[in-house]
Amino acid sequence: MAIYLVGDIQGCYQELVQLMQQVDFDSNLDQLWLTGDLVARGPDSLATLRLVKSLGASAKVVLGNHDLHLLAVHAGIKSAKKSDQLEQVLNASDVDELMDWLAQQPLLLQLPQQQAFMTHAGLSPQWQLAEAIAQSQFVQQRIASSARNYWLQLMYGNSPNSWQQATTEIEKFRYSVNAFTRMRFCYQDGSLDFNQKVAPEQLDNADLQPWYTANPQLDNIKWVFGHWASLQGICQHPNVYALDTGCVWGERLTMLRWHDKKLFSVAANTH
Repeated sequence: MAIYLVGDIQGCYQELVQLMQQVDFDSNLDQLWLTGDLVARGPDSLATLRLVKSLGASAKVVLGNHDLHLLAVHAGIKSAKKSDQLEQVLNASDVDELMDWLAQQPLLLQLPQQQAFMTHAGLSPQWQLAEAIAQSQFVQQRIASSARNYWLQLMYGNSPNSWQQATTEIEKFRYSVNAFTRMRFCYQDGSLDFNQKVAPEQLDNADLQPWYTANPQLDNIKWVFGHWASLQGICQHPNVYALDTGCVWGERLTMLRWHDKKLFSVAANTH
């Protein structure tokens, strides 16, 4: 059995299929781990969702910000932008079934029998690992519950951006969603910045640093994430694996085979 981890698909279904063919993926033997953002902006979010769902236990998914936004749009909490290209999903005959499945997915997963983890955006430097695991369960339980729409409407906003300022259940929920799905840079005290999307070498702000350089825990654990396309898969931390290589932006889709850390990629199709 091989574990393959793949970065943000964002509706780039054809490229995902090409990658799976490239590695001879066998759903009876292998596992596909997805860093979130299955949907939005690409040409075929519906086929992507259907494929991943059809893999059953062979697919391991964490939610990304675009996945959560799709759930909110489906619930009527937010409106989709035309650029999100979500109409096909929202009009599908099986949309309710797909959204119920998506809402059951976690925000953090641990790879089997290893101190290695996957989230969409990363690990907040203001959390110890045990706290991050607890908060992922806290969020997942609420999004997977019958009160899903209540909680989805509460996740929007940048405040609080510090865990120490999150004192209520709602504030802890919002901070946790943002840390797991939107974080890139942090301030010196570990609080989160939500404005910068550039690669670290392009940043002109000495007060900010990438979340993974602010976190000494990562010297002892491994972390896989997506979300940050401008990194182009380049991360200076030896225990951290950045897998979003901007397929939806015309770059490529990247897959990591876990046991030997071999990378596979396909160029973006012209959509």
